[in-house]
Amino acid sequence: MINLGSLFGKSSPPLAGLDISTSGVRLVELADAGKGELRLERYAAEPLPRGAVVDGNIENIDQVAEAVRRVWKKSGSKAKHVALGMPPAAVITKKIILPAGLAEDQLEVQVESEASQYIPFALDEVSLDFDVIGPAPNSAEDMEVMLAAARREKVEDRVAIAEAAGLTATVMDIESYAARSALERAMERSANKGSEQIVALFQMGAQATHVSVLLGGETVYEREQPFGGNQLTQDIVRAYGLSFEEAETRKKSGDLPENYRADLLAPFLENAALEVTRAIQFFYTSTPYTRIDQLYLAGGSALVPGLLDIIAGRTRIPSALVNPFEDMLMGAQVREQQLRQEGAAYLVACGLAMRRFG
Repeated sequence: MINLGSLFGKSSPPLAGLDISTSGVRLVELADAGKGELRLERYAAEPLPRGAVVDGNIENIDQVAEAVRRVWKKSGSKAKHVALGMPPAAVITKKIILPAGLAEDQLEVQVESEASQYIPFALDEVSLDFDVIGPAPNSAEDMEVMLAAARREKVEDRVAIAEAAGLTATVMDIESYAARSALERAMERSANKGSEQIVALFQMGAQATHVSVLLGGETVYEREQPFGGNQLTQDIVRAYGLSFEEAETRKKSGDLPENYRADLLAPFLENAALEVTRAIQFFYTSTPYTRIDQLYLAGGSALVPGLLDIIAGRTRIPSALVNPFEDMLMGAQVREQQLRQEGAAYLVACGLAMRRFG
């Protein structure tokens, strides 16, 4: 069996979650505080040069590895083992039904046989992993198995980045799975935890927005839309003649001319709200569901001022930024005020860090 870097396996502590996105890298380290509670020990972020990661593909391993070294040093973490994420578009997942009670070697043979039907690549070109979910819904004699596969070169690129930064990639997860794990924990700590609730999560990144809709913790719909915060950055570049990096910095700090809000920010917010409402309508028309009870925003681009309010107004759905550190204890190194402002950007990194606890 060609293993996907312990996609479903348990990890050994200590472990840090390392989220590598188009715009930067984010690190989160959690600790067990006892009695089922978690403590946020450390977190940090570092930007990436434009073009280092494009559409989830690592284009410049050296630049990304250097950013990982910097973020690890900045965080003060001593954890040498990391959990990394793969973009959802880079991983093929499929639930399959197999006979229950197979020995491990028989199970691996059966999984490989099934995988060859769903994967459009030769098996020696992919990293493959699986997880036994449990008994099949309609047959006590069968079991349900989750299969996951990714091009081996994409997995190896991320492993190489960790190694070049002096770290060890212990777990390879799927970013959307990690985000859902962190979201589910946050929801358990809030009033929005009804088993029949339909929850939509919009992870808004630099280049794309990943939409997940969950019912009772199970994903019933997923879609990715080519809309992200880079569109606003590009508008700033064109309007004010700045470099991309300077435009990104000023976008976050708000250090822009007076006409920025009316001429650039307001149209971007309108477009973002339109993208979200379109995604919701597409969900309604392509599934049996006709409502969403709660909408959550996450990702770095979700922090754009005014975005949450305009989306809540346009969709008329209760909306909130995800706080993955809801009710967590805080380590001595954590700056809580800054965390409250930036927490939604760390959803994936937090979910990856949670893999330390199985």
